[in-house]
Amino acid sequence: MSTTWFSRALLPWYREHKRPLPWRASRDPYRIWLSEVILQQTRVDQGTAYWHRFVEHYPLVQDLAGASEDEVLRLWQGLGYYSRARNLRTAARQVVERHQGRFPADHGALLALKGVGDYTAAAIGSMAFGLAEPVVDGNVYRVLARVFGIATPIDSTAGRKEFRALAASLLPTDEPGEYNQAVMELGALVCTPKPACEECPLRSRCIARRTDRITELPVKAGRTKVRERHFNFLHIRVRGGVFLEKRTGKDIWQGLYQLPLLESDEPLSRRGLQTRLKAELGIGWTIEAVHGPVKHVLSHQLIQGVFWALTPPPRFKAQADWLVANEKELERYALPRLVERYLLP
Repeated sequence: MSTTWFSRALLPWYREHKRPLPWRASRDPYRIWLSEVILQQTRVDQGTAYWHRFVEHYPLVQDLAGASEDEVLRLWQGLGYYSRARNLRTAARQVVERHQGRFPADHGALLALKGVGDYTAAAIGSMAFGLAEPVVDGNVYRVLARVFGIATPIDSTAGRKEFRALAASLLPTDEPGEYNQAVMELGALVCTPKPACEECPLRSRCIARRTDRITELPVKAGRTKVRERHFNFLHIRVRGGVFLEKRTGKDIWQGLYQLPLLESDEPLSRRGLQTRLKAELGIGWTIEAVHGPVKHVLSHQLIQGVFWALTPPPRFKAQADWLVANEKELERYALPRLVERYLLP
């Protein structure tokens, strides 16, 4: 059965209604790649500001490749998933070192870049180089599930295969970049979780609309369990500033700076905190004030943050990995948003 009706209805709608986003003004793969990575993290209105920030600081992929990790994390601050910012820098270095500073016009070579998955590789390849690769993101899943009445869970192996095959069958090979942007735009502007069906160019062929299943589609098989964590941040002022430490390891916020942290299994009382301080940092601490708990929601974690303003004991010796940051220069440090809102309200 022919599927050309899909693109014939969709593309004219897109050309009339598409948003004038800055990365659409060129086919520069560097700018397209930046937009795709940033927009995986946030809405277009917020993401556009971050995109401009990165382009201004790093006009060329070579500039990003030469930046320090701290600098890139600072620009990324507030978007979350900081591993993606580190991957961004690593991928830029790969483009410079392996491809002489030019993004490869090959789907497999794009996939080999750090942090670039099938969706991002298809977006860059189709929009910058005209490669006939379909994009399948949350917006596309929603459009295709509703229009074609597909109840296969989108988070299942079978679902991912089915939707990608359908997306590939709908893709016009003569203008794949324009089409990919069009179907994503329809999902972002019209076929939203609460859709504006009367504005949809595909409404006459939409199975979900005809069978009254719009709210049921797309289907997700399972929900990820949310882990709750209790973070006790130690706000210790000393002459010259405040103590910070840099997060390491594979946990959240890797590479960011924070107030020294004591994590606990349960919320800590004042007495409970004193017990932890005595065990880990010695006796003689004075609790001056407490702020929180403050909830900070991540995709699979709920952080309960409590900020303890403390006076250390006389002749206190800081941990080896702590540093003293000037309180007037805290904006220089890449801080988790939870900590930033406390220190820089």
